[in-house]
Amino acid sequence: MDEELIETKVKSETIYDGVLLHVRRDTVKLPNGNEAKREWIKHPGASSVIPIFPDGQIILVKQYRYPIEKITLEVPAGKLDSPDEDPLECAVRELSEETGYTSGNIYKLTTIATTVGFSNEMIHLYAAEDLQEGKQHTDEDEFINVIKVPLSEAMRMVEDGRIIDAKSIISILMLAERKKAWRNNEGGWRI
Repeated sequence: MDEELIETKVKSETIYDGVLLHVRRDTVKLPNGNEAKREWIKHPGASSVIPIFPDGQIILVKQYRYPIEKITLEVPAGKLDSPDEDPLECAVRELSEETGYTSGNIYKLTTIATTVGFSNEMIHLYAAEDLQEGKQHTDEDEFINVIKVPLSEAMRMVEDGRIIDAKSIISILMLAERKKAWRNNEGGWRI
């Protein structure tokens, strides 16, 4: 039934081939038979991880984001080294690099498409528990401060706009909802 929505690629060309971004311009055949141009960014994908402690605190990272000219609060994250990299391995690596922590229990929350109108980027969202502290070892061009906040405070930060990053918002809300469901079923941890 939805086949009448599908666009078919006729040709594709590279517009820009950078370190992170690879911009394509495709000619597509529309469902009505006409042709149109589609410019989009090819991305290998990414993983993020929200570390949570038994007391309900989570780790967020502060960093300057040049495109929006702001310091943001985010869950640790990074791009896959290649489209074939296991997203879980990327999450483990980014947790260690950005925070110094390792985890005895990482589990998947979901996968999101970040900007479906102009990119094929997918971010795999994870949560990490059973955390062991280590030493932060960021990339040479990364400057990151690590902070701990209660999950309940992070939820308020989402609500009042202090956290604006989409992957972080989704991770925080999904983790809070999951913890709430576990609490209701097991009578344990509180948000």
